[in-house]
Amino acid sequence: MAISAGVAHAQVLQPAKLAAETPSKSYKVGDVIELVFKASIQKNWYIYSVGFDPDCGPVPMSVTLDKDPSYELVGSLAAIQDKTKHDKIFDCDVRIFEGSGEFRQKIKILSPSLVLKGTYEGQVCSEVEGKCVLFDGDLLFGAIKVEGAAIEPTKQNENTSAKTDNEKTEEKVAAVKENASTPVDTVKTVTAQSTSNDTYGPIKGPVLDHTLIKEDPAKNSFLGFFILAFIAGLAALLTPCVFPMIPMTVSFFTQGRSKFQALLYGLSIIIIYTLIGAAIAPLMGPETANHLSTEWLPNLIFFIVFIVFGLSFLGLFEITLPGTFINRVDQQSEKGGLIGVFFMAFTLVLVSFSCTGPLVGSILVSSAGGEFLKPIVGMFAFSLAFAIPFTLFAFFPGWLSSMPKSGGWLNAVKVVLGFIEIALAFKFLSIADQAFHWGILDREINIAIWIVIVMLIGIYLMKGFRLPGDTGKDAEDKRVSIIRLTFATIAFVFVVYIAPGMWGAPLKALAGYLPPMHTHDFDLIAASRNAKPNQICDEPKYSDFLHLPHGINGYFDYEQAMLCARQQNKPVFIDFTGHGCTNCREMEAVVWSDPQVLDKLKNEFIVVALYVDDKTELPESEWYTSKYDSKVKKTIGKQNADLQIANLNNNAQPFYVLVGKDERVLVTPYGYDKSVEGFLKFLDEGKKKFNELY
Repeated sequence: MAISAGVAHAQVLQPAKLAAETPSKSYKVGDVIELVFKASIQKNWYIYSVGFDPDCGPVPMSVTLDKDPSYELVGSLAAIQDKTKHDKIFDCDVRIFEGSGEFRQKIKILSPSLVLKGTYEGQVCSEVEGKCVLFDGDLLFGAIKVEGAAIEPTKQNENTSAKTDNEKTEEKVAAVKENASTPVDTVKTVTAQSTSNDTYGPIKGPVLDHTLIKEDPAKNSFLGFFILAFIAGLAALLTPCVFPMIPMTVSFFTQGRSKFQALLYGLSIIIIYTLIGAAIAPLMGPETANHLSTEWLPNLIFFIVFIVFGLSFLGLFEITLPGTFINRVDQQSEKGGLIGVFFMAFTLVLVSFSCTGPLVGSILVSSAGGEFLKPIVGMFAFSLAFAIPFTLFAFFPGWLSSMPKSGGWLNAVKVVLGFIEIALAFKFLSIADQAFHWGILDREINIAIWIVIVMLIGIYLMKGFRLPGDTGKDAEDKRVSIIRLTFATIAFVFVVYIAPGMWGAPLKALAGYLPPMHTHDFDLIAASRNAKPNQICDEPKYSDFLHLPHGINGYFDYEQAMLCARQQNKPVFIDFTGHGCTNCREMEAVVWSDPQVLDKLKNEFIVVALYVDDKTELPESEWYTSKYDSKVKKTIGKQNADLQIANLNNNAQPFYVLVGKDERVLVTPYGYDKSVEGFLKFLDEGKKKFNELY
């Protein structure tokens, strides 16, 4: 197999390892001792422990000790002080270690010539990185002195391993060996014959050109967040608490103050808001952010906070800071010089808090994504948009005469923002609902709530009803302005767009805000997909226990997929996946379910899912020694993982690769990214490159 150059955004990861220890170096024959295995785990990663349902999906830790008559196992592998975690994708409880972990296995010494050797294997995942990796290694024991004469084992020694029991896996291995109608080595003979005259030669493995290396697109995520926060800052200018501060600013700077002081005024606003982000940043580190984004309780709190902010905007009550504190700051602003300018900016921030507070809170909550700098970037962008107009009015006080007067239209802006806050709150409730199995917010219920909220926005803008803040002549006037009519039309169009979602339409533009498709009870779209299977060349190997989602017909063996691809003249879509890969299931649920994606995968590609964690042992004739780590690869999972590492220098899942008939990688591989548009672009670029080359 060809070994490619390293990939910048997809390198071989080693976030965890296991080391063996013994409590003492001296024992007697007949002693029962505990072998200690200590795990070291990198920050933001966790390993699966033992003691949970092996049929759940994730791979539990296993320790395999080489068979030797000098000892026998006592019990099974045990974890020390691991913790429970609910896996939302597999919908089951698992046990994990973070930071560090400890496993213990008891053995009884039977001979003074004690020989201990072994290996370990487990799965390590990161919700911050969006990756899962299988890790393994050799276990090394130091010299152990044993005294006494050898004794007989207490029972028949079958210590082939000290791994967690997984009877289902053993049954699956036995079934594959017993039920296989055609031996695998026979299939390989057919493969060799069928490709003997093939221009592209025998099948070896995907070859990656180093020119396909690209910068990780996740690094550019700050730009999108910066833009959103900047827009929020502009929206804050249109709230009733902020708009009236413009005349105050003009009045302050018409009292003989310099242009430098006007610039300092704008910089002070930015500094104050950014300092808030800097103060929050240590609390929003990767570990905290991971907890906030996955656990039910923080998300339930965020839901309540957003609802409170939304009701505040609707006029039920006001969120204000203590008046005495604001008055003291305002008194400082009356002083001259630079200190007075700074406190004038501070006064603006405090007085406008009742309107900017909900927007600022939303930005800080949204920044809980594992980045230390994100709260700071968000607050800087918000304050920049917020400060620019005030700085310009400080420079040019004469602009005040051209400004529209504040009035009822400002309260209308505030009300619309309140409805939007309430609608977005249900994103957090959805996470809590899935984690705690309340079953109160299925996808169609969330869509129904949004339909009602957006309808209320449209009716409100058409002056169909009034709220407490709607007073004055504008509220009494039944005429609707062109601006209100325009935004009402947008609201009603949005309702028409999301209404088909009640019957299973994917609504890909809102996929990140709605509950997952598997919570939808009445999905007509999925029913129609299952009725149209795609055609492949022959019966897929391992299809009795390996499966593809959404009714896709494909393969689970790389060589078989390549043969079919050459026969049908199509590129191969390789899905490096795993039974225990949470992010793989999420990509399948969010991205693969899109009708355009499904159509392309079914009709334009030969799909092969290569499970890197499958334990099915192949016939000995298929075993081989890896060129990457010089270890014998005996199972389906080990061979698939070796194919990924040795050929693509990557060991994370999910990992998607498009290859041509000569096994050349067509475009830059694609990782964990729930953008349907990005995935479609990846598929289209691969198909275009395939058509150019073949």
